[in-house]
Amino acid sequence: MSVVSAADRHSRVLLTGYFLGLGAIMAVWGARMPAVQQAAHLSTAGLALVLLAAAVGMVAGLQLGGRYARPERLPTLLTTGSLALTGCLVLVGQGESLSALLAAALAFGLAHGILDVAANTAAVRCQNAFGRPIMSGLHAAYSLGALAGAALAALTARAPHSTLFTATGALLAVVAVAAVPVTRRLSGADRPAMRADAGKLPLVPSPGKLWLLAALAALAAASLLGEGAAADWAAVHLHTLGAPTAASATAFALYSAAMAAGRLTGDRLTAAFGAPTVVRAGAVLATAGLTIGVIGSSTPLALAGWAVFGLGLSTTVPSLITAAGAGGPRAVATVTATGYLGLLAGPALIGALASATTLPTALLLPALLAAAVAALAHRTLENTTP
Repeated sequence: MSVVSAADRHSRVLLTGYFLGLGAIMAVWGARMPAVQQAAHLSTAGLALVLLAAAVGMVAGLQLGGRYARPERLPTLLTTGSLALTGCLVLVGQGESLSALLAAALAFGLAHGILDVAANTAAVRCQNAFGRPIMSGLHAAYSLGALAGAALAALTARAPHSTLFTATGALLAVVAVAAVPVTRRLSGADRPAMRADAGKLPLVPSPGKLWLLAALAALAAASLLGEGAAADWAAVHLHTLGAPTAASATAFALYSAAMAAGRLTGDRLTAAFGAPTVVRAGAVLATAGLTIGVIGSSTPLALAGWAVFGLGLSTTVPSLITAAGAGGPRAVATVTATGYLGLLAGPALIGALASATTLPTALLLPALLAAAVAALAHRTLENTTP
């Protein structure tokens, strides 16, 4: 059993803080987007353009971060990415026209992508230093940060969104600056890869290994499509069942809470049984939960179904990023970017399917994709494990 140094423990605490802050910012951004739309007098199409600008910026940021996220640059990327993201959040809050919001959203997405790759790359290296799984716990911090951000947005619903964005951005910027001395001492840069659940993908994959990277990326997209479905369609699903507004709003909260709980226990399960087994079992659970919740056509079953779906998928993305991490920052960026494409495109695809059929039928898509994860993830992760 490897000895964990004080520097490694400090790095883990530091990265936990980065994931918490990133989750909080994204929740505040998403929860108050209707207020942004109203303040700038945007149509639905205008808001869609703003969200598209953020998505384009994020994909560009992921690729840019993957190119520059070398070990010696990670502290700089973490600090500058955090300060840029918090500053862009303030700018979004001040935007009063479509052009201003498009520019701010593009910059926001760019900063988000860079920080996301830097944080996940640093997390992989920190996990290597620990010699045991910690990635799931770090992603749990993101989920908990998102819950805290959503709660803050709800509690300040009557306050101007610009005030909330400015206060949140300023507070987290101060924290990022205060953390600079610790960030500069980020450890784990020179440690060997973990013996268990680490990838064998080379930095530039050979033709024989390209399918592994492609498979990891496809699995990430399938998993995050489910998260997008939960975020945008869980409440609508409950509403179509005749659930009261409060119960409908609870659906995504239950999904998020279950995912956070699963990630908090995911590292111990991964250490005990291995990532391939844990991910496959979780995906089977997710498939069963959402299928029963959708077919059951009752509010209690639907709420339980979304919660079980979140619990089942909780360890998938952390395990996929861990597997990609041994391929270097570019591999992390590729898997993350493809996953986010699923997150962004999924809700629209489900909407199109619902228009052609019914919403319950369309919501079977993420359940089917979870089944695909169950069928394919085990073999893929086994092939990226020494």
